[in-house]
Amino acid sequence: MQNRLFQNTLTQLKKDIKRVIGVIDESETIIACSDEMRIGNVVDNIFTVFDVAGEIKCIGNFSYKKIETFNKTEYLVFCEGDDEIASNACSLLGVHFLTLKQYYDEKYDRNSFVKNIIVDNILPGDVVFRTRELHLTIDVKRVVYLVRISRTIENSAIEVLQSLFPDKKRDFVIRIDDHDVVVIKEFSDNVTKEDILKIAQNIFDTMGSEEMVTVSVGISTVVDTISELGHAYRESRIALEVGKVFDTEKQIISYDNLGIGRLIYQLPTTLCELFLDEVFKKESINVLDSETIYTIQKFFENNLNVSETSRKLFVHRNTLVYRLDKIKKLTGLDLREFDDAIIFKVAMMVNKYLRSEPTRI
Repeated sequence: MQNRLFQNTLTQLKKDIKRVIGVIDESETIIACSDEMRIGNVVDNIFTVFDVAGEIKCIGNFSYKKIETFNKTEYLVFCEGDDEIASNACSLLGVHFLTLKQYYDEKYDRNSFVKNIIVDNILPGDVVFRTRELHLTIDVKRVVYLVRISRTIENSAIEVLQSLFPDKKRDFVIRIDDHDVVVIKEFSDNVTKEDILKIAQNIFDTMGSEEMVTVSVGISTVVDTISELGHAYRESRIALEVGKVFDTEKQIISYDNLGIGRLIYQLPTTLCELFLDEVFKKESINVLDSETIYTIQKFFENNLNVSETSRKLFVHRNTLVYRLDKIKKLTGLDLREFDDAIIFKVAMMVNKYLRSEPTRI
């Protein structure tokens, strides 16, 4: 339908421009042309001569202009001739094409519609109407996976993700920006956490093996209706942001498994600073050196067990007791006491959160 829309427009413009005009897609194939005999022809390596969108170049007896849609898809419009008339015609075609493309995407493209939902670019009252118009299921369980790629996203990365989710009527792969891609997966009513995590692990493993890139995957909770996808997307973003601060070693983070980190993330930074000032009345937490912090972390990992921690640290039990006494002297908190240990653990997380320069979602 999209190509037919372009073709109808070119047929009308042909009467005024009176030259061969057309559109080429990313596969270097002519998808619409005033000379219908040219449709389907491939113009080899045509994109390689262009550097940026908006550029016009004359090649052979044709002028070409590169244009880029909002979702980074590249096209070329062309006009027969290498003169000013052909150049102006390319500029006109570019404007027409982008307008038509935007119209088509808003009216017919499911991915664009779903993207508008998750980025809150559609009125809530229009969601149900447009969902029915596009023949999408309103009430079904879905999970949003936010895939954050360590390098700038290439088309091959999108294609790999699309190959993992080929059912375009039920699942969606949507590029958000140069590093983030959203995968929206539909599930049955009896979906389990293991099912959801299995999908995330498959994304992580496949992107690593086929694209040789490191990715992080944020997982939302399960939502029941399509109108809740915006909320689910925010959850997946929060999962990555909180995980980046508190679970730096994890690459797959679920929103419903963030624990106290999610609570801290939602607190105002001024309140966090007041909490630290209250806990560390004697000295700032920053007076503790790296060796002491490492000792504390191991002590927590071993459930406040002095003997087990000293064994894991390869130090004498009395050495560990001396270090714990030193911490008590500096901070007023005895980590061998459960209540004090909880306060200190939270304080360490709050301090780490403040030092990470948190961004609000």
